[in-house]
Formats: sequence, structure tokens, C-alpha cells
Amino acid sequence: MTISADELLTTTRSVRRRLDLTREVPLDLVKECLEIALQAPTGSNAQGWHWVVVTDEDKRKTIGDYYGRSFRRYYESSASAGRLYEDDPARAATQQRVSASAAYLAEHMGEVPVLVLGCLTVPALPQGNQAGLWGSLLPAAWSYMLAARARGLGTAWTSLHLAYEAEIAELLGIPGDVRQGVLIPTAYYTGETFGRAKRQPLDEVLHTDQW
Repeated sequence: MTISADELLTTTRSVRRRLDLTREVPLDLVKECLEIALQAPTGSNAQGWHWVVVTDEDKRKTIGDYYGRSFRRYYESSASAGRLYEDDPARAATQQRVSASAAYLAEHMGEVPVLVLGCLTVPALPQGNQAGLWGSLLPAAWSYMLAARARGLGTAWTSLHLAYEAEIAELLGIPGDVRQGVLIPTAYYTGETFGRAKRQPLDEVLHTDQW
């Protein structure tokens, strides 16, 4: 797949309904994407990240079950995507589509052929703002998703599994000083390609020199 940097950055979408649940993803292809992810910036060049790639059917199903439980609580909460901007007809329709696709993914998470967990070595979580901590993992996770998109793979960014972080850590043998930051379901996507998403105009969110 040949794709410009601008197109890659503007058309990498969260893929939920269009993940191909029946097609095997070669582990070497996932590793290729992770090699690219390791070039992302990390604070003090610490490189404290770890990547747990789950392909075992039973373990994927168990993670999917935990994810489904967490999603159901989220779906019923006021923070659910489908309940945001209900008083704005233009945005409400989009939110309903996002909510429906998220529900589909939650129902099928355990069937996605590859689940990638981005983790970070953290002896103890700091109090207050943790942006500096997770800034050493999340850019690499996004780089993984971009690399996957360039290779015909679909991904989605989610962290709802963290409600069962301890249980998933036990399932996968993740050490106690390693914290999970993101769960990235990975599969070939169906359909042709993706376009730009509708976003708020830049002028509505841009602040120059002061708020």
C-alpha cells in the first residue's frame, strides 16, 4: 500500500465493525509494526514500554469477556459516546454511530485475531497529572496504529479493559510493576479504505498566546 504521510495521518480511523474476524494476521507483520513503534519518543529515552501480543484463542476470549463487562457499565453511564452532545442534532447522529460501532466491537473483542497491549514499567503511579508518564507510551502506540494502517490492518484505541487490569495481568503473567496503558485490537479490515473524519473547526479549539 502506497500512502502519503498526510493521508495516513488523516485517514487512520478506529476500526470496529470492519475488522475481519476470520482472517489470520501474521505475527511477523505485527512485529514489523511494533519495530516502527519503537522509534517513537519516550521520556529521558527510558524506553520502559512493553508490548504483549495475544493470539491464543482462549486468552483472547477471556480478555474479550472482561472487556464486554467493562463496556456494558460504560455504555449505561453518562460518559457513553451515545449520550454526548444529545442536544446537538448534527453531532448526536455521529455519536450514535460511534456508540453502535463500539458496542459491536465489545461484543466481538474476543474474536479479533490479535490483541496488542501497550504497557509501561511503573514502580508506582504518581499522584496528580500523569501526562509525563503516559507520554512515554502513547506516542508509540499511535505509531503502531499508523504502521498497521499502512499495511492494510485496522486497529482501534481503547482502554476499557483497565477496569480488569489486575485480572488480565494475572492471565498474561504481566509483572506487578508493569501497568497497561492501551488495548489495540488488530485485524485486516474489510472494504476499500477510509476517509477523513468530521472534526470541530480549528478556530473553535485554537488558542494563540492566551486562552
